[in-house]
Amino acid sequence: MTRYARGQIPFSHGASREPMPPWPDGVLHHGVRLLLLVAVAAIVTALFPPMGRSPVGRYSVGMVLTEPVIAEVPFLVPKSPAELQRERADAAAGVPPTFGFRPEAGDTMAARLGRFFDQLDTLAAAGDPETLRRFLLASSVAAGLDRATLLMDPEARRLLRQTSISGSRRYANQGIMEVSEAQELTAEQVLLQEIDAESRRSVSSGEVLTGREFQDEVVGQLISPSPELSELLRLIVIRHTVYSLNFDSATTESDRDQARQAVPTAKGNVVEQEAIVRANEPISTEALERLNAYEAELRERGLLEEAGLQFRSVFGAFLLNLTILTVFGVLLYLIRPVIYASLRWMILKAGLIVTYFVLARLIATNGFPTEALPVAFVTLTVAVLWDSRIALFLALVLAVLTVAQPPFEGTEALFPAIVGGAAAAMSVRVVRRRAQWWVFVAIITGAYAVTLLALALLEGRSPGPVAASLGWAGVNAALSAIVAMGCIPVFEWFTRITTDQTLLEWADPNRSLLRRLSLEAPGTYAHTINVANLGEMAANSIGAQGLLCRVGLYYHDIGKVLKPQYFVENQPEGRNPHDELEPDVSAAIVREHVTEGLRLVQQEKLPKVVEAFVAEHHGTQRIAYFFERAREEFGEKNVDEEKYRYPGPKPQSKETAIAMMADSIESATRVLQAPTPERVRDLVDGIVAGKQADGQLDEAPLTFREISLLKETFTKALSGIYHHRIDYPSTRHLTRAPDSAASADADGRGRKRIAEAEPRPLVRGEAAAEAEGAGQDALRGDRA
Repeated sequence: MTRYARGQIPFSHGASREPMPPWPDGVLHHGVRLLLLVAVAAIVTALFPPMGRSPVGRYSVGMVLTEPVIAEVPFLVPKSPAELQRERADAAAGVPPTFGFRPEAGDTMAARLGRFFDQLDTLAAAGDPETLRRFLLASSVAAGLDRATLLMDPEARRLLRQTSISGSRRYANQGIMEVSEAQELTAEQVLLQEIDAESRRSVSSGEVLTGREFQDEVVGQLISPSPELSELLRLIVIRHTVYSLNFDSATTESDRDQARQAVPTAKGNVVEQEAIVRANEPISTEALERLNAYEAELRERGLLEEAGLQFRSVFGAFLLNLTILTVFGVLLYLIRPVIYASLRWMILKAGLIVTYFVLARLIATNGFPTEALPVAFVTLTVAVLWDSRIALFLALVLAVLTVAQPPFEGTEALFPAIVGGAAAAMSVRVVRRRAQWWVFVAIITGAYAVTLLALALLEGRSPGPVAASLGWAGVNAALSAIVAMGCIPVFEWFTRITTDQTLLEWADPNRSLLRRLSLEAPGTYAHTINVANLGEMAANSIGAQGLLCRVGLYYHDIGKVLKPQYFVENQPEGRNPHDELEPDVSAAIVREHVTEGLRLVQQEKLPKVVEAFVAEHHGTQRIAYFFERAREEFGEKNVDEEKYRYPGPKPQSKETAIAMMADSIESATRVLQAPTPERVRDLVDGIVAGKQADGQLDEAPLTFREISLLKETFTKALSGIYHHRIDYPSTRHLTRAPDSAASADADGRGRKRIAEAEPRPLVRGEAAAEAEGAGQDALRGDRA
């Protein structure tokens, strides 16, 4: 993607560079950038301060020592926090829960059931099933009339009474708890403690019943096989259940806490003069734990100098960070001086680097994998705002700078950071709109996937960790793309850069100004489309910004929507309102389309680079036709030439210079008679020569070679557009010119007459000036 900044020469595609100020006059210029570089290096060093080397040494798993490490003092090898936490959890889980036991629960439940059946007997003796049914409902024992009728049988009532009361006493003594407390039965035993008793007795957790199990057991004791009677018994028992066990959470948690505290914190010990690590043997994970414990013991005894921040190591880290960042700064100075010259741009790049390392610090602190490093966010932003090459080099610098920091030492973070950043930088070339952010995600995630697969095959990693790393990479790519695209408008505002995505949004024909132009000035709109296509083709031919040229030309004549009838492309044949106006008034109207166009684009808040096309596409050219009319009517001494010139300024960039030439050439070609390739070439040469002679191209950074290429492109494009077409017999009577002109054109004898003819006094804005001026000169020089 290409970026455009107002007042800057675009730097892509080998564009010319802005000269850098000489050193004596640029001390402040370079000094500010050097201070910015130092500040970034200092921030990175502060985020990742190096720790001094321990006298015991730095060890890693797999390292082989030439000398053994002998313990000078005895010490314990502590368990890791994860190990200790796991063992304490296991110890707590093995502690049996304590329940408060209420031995009177069985008698209480039997008494309630006795009173219930006494009332039931009394009501049954009355012989009214309906009264019995209402009693059951009032007792919360839902029953229909059929069940009430069943209870009218004395034998059924006796059986229910006997089974429920005996079961209540029996199982209450065994232990009944609520279903919600059953989750505490994780141990094989439970402890029962009666109220006011000091001791607890242990019973098997299988002997303790939940309320539901108790009800099943009681119903199972019923001798009668009648389902209706069994269900009725279940409802009665549910209504009158009294729990004999209540979970004692305070006592249980106290027991579990004691069990946790009883777990030893050390997994082993080393005696004095014992070999911690033997010579010529690789260091294992267990040996590394003993070495770390030995170092901690020496430090606690005061026998080891505390390893911490040391000026020498901090300064060394700062110097290393500064050196790596300086490589990037020198690169910008040498091959992208436009970026280096803009302090805003340099500040944004520095801010992106600092943001990256702040996030890297958070990632390291929280133990996230290296695939979460947001290198894609930085490179995407730089690639969109500037170009992919600079973004690619920045990705390499960030990767190297990352692995230079203590938490990311080694190659584990190097390759994913390089490949992920490179993929982000290159992916910008295939995306044209912000809505296609998912393409960024797909490309970056794919690059991470290939890299992680390669590393997994080389190092023999298992599929699980690789899948987890790829998941982190995918989330990182998605967040980087979304955040980068969301921040681009803010970055554009800060840097005053206009990106391809923004230009494409303004190229939408449904934009209010373009829509208005197509409806209110259709002739101008058609001319605008033709010029935009011609300008884009010419800009691409010399490596300039074709998209910028096309979008800028869409709006270059937008001021004509205010008075479209005063421009010939919008006039009906034979009606020209300028015939009734004074030359100075006509010139003011024509000139006004530039000033009013600027007002409209500023009101719509178009980018500055697009606004430049409105102001510069005529430069300071003279409005020739009305100037000549004024001189003929008022005399040369009575005419103020400044009133007959466009306000300017002259084109300041390649793109606006191309727009000036394309606009004039396209307009003049429309009035060119018999537009053969030779005549088109002469017309193009004449118009461009006229621009150069008038000094309109003096301030544009175009070389003579580029101007030659532009003329060649204009000629080829216009010759292709206005080439000779077949004269179909069915339409020949509509397309044939008058006989004299047709015969003259056919045999070539009409060229001289056409060349000597003066153009009609029509106003096409710039077309009038060109057709009468430089274009007419070209026609006059045509070889008959």
